[in-house]
Amino acid sequence: MEATGTDEVEKIKSKFMSAWHNMKYSWVLKTKTYFSRNSPVFLLGKCYHFKTDESGELSTDGTNFDKINTEISGNVEEFRKDFISRIWLTYREEFPQIQGSALTTDCGWGCTLRTGQMLLAQGLMLHFLGRAWVWPDALDIDNSDSESWTVHTVKKLTASFEASLTAEREPKILSNHHHQQQTFKRNCDGNEMRNEIYHRKIISWFGDSPLAAFGLHQLIEYGKKSGKIAGDWYGPAVVAHILRKAVEEARDPELQGVTVYVAQDCTVYSSDVIDRQCSCLDSGKADTKAVIILVPVRLGGERTNMDYLEFVKGILSLEYCVGIIGGKPKQSYYFAGFQDDSLIYMDPHYCQSFVDVSIKDFPLESFHCPSPKKMSFKKMDPSCTIGFYCRTVQDFEKASEEITKMLKSSSKEKYPLFTFVKGHSRDYDFASSPLHEEHDLFSEDEKKRLKQFSTEEFVLL
Repeated sequence: MEATGTDEVEKIKSKFMSAWHNMKYSWVLKTKTYFSRNSPVFLLGKCYHFKTDESGELSTDGTNFDKINTEISGNVEEFRKDFISRIWLTYREEFPQIQGSALTTDCGWGCTLRTGQMLLAQGLMLHFLGRAWVWPDALDIDNSDSESWTVHTVKKLTASFEASLTAEREPKILSNHHHQQQTFKRNCDGNEMRNEIYHRKIISWFGDSPLAAFGLHQLIEYGKKSGKIAGDWYGPAVVAHILRKAVEEARDPELQGVTVYVAQDCTVYSSDVIDRQCSCLDSGKADTKAVIILVPVRLGGERTNMDYLEFVKGILSLEYCVGIIGGKPKQSYYFAGFQDDSLIYMDPHYCQSFVDVSIKDFPLESFHCPSPKKMSFKKMDPSCTIGFYCRTVQDFEKASEEITKMLKSSSKEKYPLFTFVKGHSRDYDFASSPLHEEHDLFSEDEKKRLKQFSTEEFVLL
């Protein structure tokens, strides 16, 4: 009886926390983001130009297309469509209880796990859909809904609290507006149908249920092996290793052609990467695996060093870049592009209602961000994890050469931010045996390094 009472208190507490964070962060979603007309905008390797004869700023929410010419308007729409098509993963509430805790929301502590999910989702989108793919319904998302989110949150809090006191089930308040609009079937060819199937499948892998391969529940289970539990904060380096383990353990046949490699001490060992890509040859398959390379780095000491700005911009200019798990102190963001000295990001801090991705034709709208946000590079926390996707061994070799040149040209000091080294890590006595890694999320050396990272990464409130 005492345990039940404690659970009820925790549930009520989590509802208040969800409401508080929604009120705290929802103003960001209502705020328009302005882009310069005279500077190119980069989004995960794609470049967009909004240039006109007039100077000034341009909002990308579609409210002032009438003020610019048709050509530029088209380019803004293409950018919006591309941005909205990226998968947006945020705080959720009222999902199945996390094992070993009373938590049914990650509000207030799960933002770095969410930004890690977004980076992995982009890698899987490159793998299954390609960089040119955009969601056909991207521009149908109604951005005006965000204006009422704060008021809606207060109403939800009141309803939740009253339901908790009367031991009634909290009514789920989900918007079915867009879902009802899409009950009719889109007339599309076989390729579009295939893309839509993969679009939904990728999102379902990140569902908030214990069975989802890359859902919060699974990531927390893998995090336990590094000493983390539900409710703890996770840094970018720890999340990189959790994602590696999650992909290794995924049992869906569709995911057997993808692997994840995490750099060690800011070093990518080329032979280790290639070994991972070729590991499926033992099973008789002719093709190698695609690899998502994750590089945890620090862009300075206590503050981000502005000397790294050009390198970060260069990385986000590459089409095989899958983004950066980063943020600013106390908040984690998923960085996906830039304009001038500002980074473009998706914010995971808005708490949305649980969506059951196991049902047919589940609503997609809450998994796509209606508007990009910008942040000055100098406000960025120095701890981050950079991600790349390489489909083949040849792609990896080409990428390593290209990034190495970029690292050398951007490094004003003797040592670059990270390096690519030929050979295996074991040749340098830095890695444990493969057998040991199969039974433990982190090797002993990795655990020591991650403790160092943990003391330096951001504290999430």
